[in-house]
Amino acid sequence: MPDIWPLVRPNVKTIVPYSPGKSSQEVMEELGLTEVTKLASNENPLGPSPKAVEAMAGALSEVSVYPDPVWTELRNALGEFYQVDPAGIVIGRGSDEVIHMMGLSFLNPGEEVIYSLPPFALYPMTATLMDCKHVTLPSKGMDHDLDAMAAAITDKTKLIILANPCNPTGTILKQDAVDRFLEAVPDHCIVAFDEAYAEFVEEPEYADSLRYAREGRLTVTLRTFSKAYGLAGLRVGYGIATPEVAKAIGLTCEPFNVSTLAQIAAVAALSDREHVERSVKVNSDGKRYLYSQFERLGLKYTPTEANFILVDTGMDSRECFDQLMRRGVTVRTGDIFGPKFATSVRVSIGTQPQNETFIKALEAVLKQ
Repeated sequence: MPDIWPLVRPNVKTIVPYSPGKSSQEVMEELGLTEVTKLASNENPLGPSPKAVEAMAGALSEVSVYPDPVWTELRNALGEFYQVDPAGIVIGRGSDEVIHMMGLSFLNPGEEVIYSLPPFALYPMTATLMDCKHVTLPSKGMDHDLDAMAAAITDKTKLIILANPCNPTGTILKQDAVDRFLEAVPDHCIVAFDEAYAEFVEEPEYADSLRYAREGRLTVTLRTFSKAYGLAGLRVGYGIATPEVAKAIGLTCEPFNVSTLAQIAAVAALSDREHVERSVKVNSDGKRYLYSQFERLGLKYTPTEANFILVDTGMDSRECFDQLMRRGVTVRTGDIFGPKFATSVRVSIGTQPQNETFIKALEAVLKQ
């Protein structure tokens, strides 16, 4: 059998594969458990909108036909929802694919991509695939260091990615700070705002990135149906930009990239405001409950604007993870985000029974 690895591009060999963690089924089989409370992937604990499920069920007979390649109904629905030109919207298999398409469309070998540490896996992966230089900036406390990012811009900088809210901290960038930052960004740079958790934000000073696209700036707002809308398994995300920027991104889109059922479900989910509002309410109540319990247990945590909380357990995050898993609860270890978070875990906010199950298991782990 010939050795395949000499044929692989050198930069591809350096990619660290994304680690999704173990599924609930794997944990149950491995540990002999009958139930697992999964609080590791920031999924919607209420599931999808009933309207989305009904819409998909009614469209099953259509799956023999290729999906709409330009996402007409979904793009129009999003345009009306956000009051933007539908021509400025690109749909992807999750917002991940839109980031990938941006790399294919805009990045040349040797150019620079700026992002904060720790990053979502697609940021470094995209830069690596396009043979670009990674310009990584450590966080300032738990926040992006926008001053350092602005100072790092050179004539080779092409793409800047800002996660807002930031994962794993749940912190946000406020309007004034982003306005000042964009004043320092030259016209040869594109700024992408990764806003996967935007629907959960309660802070009124949260930066309105859509405003920049409406003003004709070189920005892209990335959002998803995976979190607040509960459609993670369907993989539907989108980018909102000016029509010209969206057109450029769309040139690298694979034909028929988003399935018929995914498009139909997303349109229905977008119309079900009651389900989204209920999801946001459950998240808001849940985070306040978890805050109170962390304070009772004497644990430091980072106040969040997302649907997860970073909490410092005071013990090795891997050990904490293993002990929680043996008690039927899965979370994310902090060490995967860097040494700064070695004693922290990131827990998704669940329903009240799920949150109570987590706290009971955590308390048992801390007492042993």
